[in-house]
Amino acid sequence: MESPSSLACWSGCFREPADAAEAGLSLVVQPAAAPDEATLRLAHDVVNGFHGFVDQALEYCRTRLREPRFGLTAEEQVWLDHPELSLGVPEAIVWADRTWAIRFAESRLRLADPYGVLVTFDGTGPVEVEGLDDEDDADADLDLGDPADRE
Repeated sequence: MESPSSLACWSGCFREPADAAEAGLSLVVQPAAAPDEATLRLAHDVVNGFHGFVDQALEYCRTRLREPRFGLTAEEQVWLDHPELSLGVPEAIVWADRTWAIRFAESRLRLADPYGVLVTFDGTGPVEVEGLDDEDDADADLDLGDPADRE
C-alpha cells in the first residue's frame, strides 16, 4: 500500500472463520525493508487468533476507558455497559519490532474521532488503549508506523 518512503506497509483482508466478518491486517516495517521471519510468524499468529484478540481488546476497553484520563461523558460511560460495545471495524497492525495492536476504526466515542481506538498488545494480552482523536491526517499515518510514537 502507499506509504512514506521511510516505511514499507503491506495490507490485506482475511475472513476466519469462513462465516466471520472480513477483517484487515497491516504489516508495517520501518525503515522500509522486507519483514523478517519472526514478524511474519507474529502476523500469522495474530490472524489465527484475531477474533479472540478482538474480544480481549473489547473487554480491556470496557474496563480501561472508565479511567478519568479518557474524559468520557456520562452517556459514553453508559455505552461501556451495553452488551455490544460501541467499537467496530477492527483491524490488526503488526510492526517490525514485533509489537502489534488492534485499531477499531469506528466508534461513537468522542475520543475515537476521527481515527478510532488503538489497543496495543504485548504478546497475547492488551496493555494500553488510546483514542486517536487529536491527530491530523499526516501524523496519523506516522503514528501507526512508528512504534516510538505509540508510547
